[in-house]
Amino acid sequence: MAKILVVDDAAFMRMMIKDILTKNGYEVAGEAENGNVAVSKYAEVKPDLVLMDITMPEKDGIQALKEIKAGDSNAKVIMCSAMGQQAMVIEAIQSGARDFIVKPFQADRVIEAVKKVVG
Repeated sequence: MAKILVVDDAAFMRMMIKDILTKNGYEVAGEAENGNVAVSKYAEVKPDLVLMDITMPEKDGIQALKEIKAGDSNAKVIMCSAMGQQAMVIEAIQSGARDFIVKPFQADRVIEAVKKVVG
C-alpha cells in the first residue's frame, strides 16, 4: 500500500484529500501545512508519494519540491494547483513533479493521478 504525504496550507483541503485517499485504500503517512514542514516530514516519513499544493506561506510547493528532489532524486510528487497557475505548473513539471491536479478536486482525477504515479 502506497504511503502518501499530503501538503496544503488549508486544513479542510488536507482533510478532503485524506478522505479521498483513504477511501481508495491509500495510507496517509503524514501531512504538512507549508513547504518547510513538507521537506522535514518527507525525510521523516519517506512516503511513496507527495501531494503538494503550489501556493503556500513560508515556502511554496515548487521550492519544497526542488528541495525534496535534491535530497531524493526518486521522490514522486504530484502538484495541486488552482486554476490559472499554468506557469507555476510548468515550472513544477520542469522541477520534477510527476503530474498535477487542479482544484477543486475531483476524487476520480486525484485517484487517477495517484495510480499513474504509484500504482
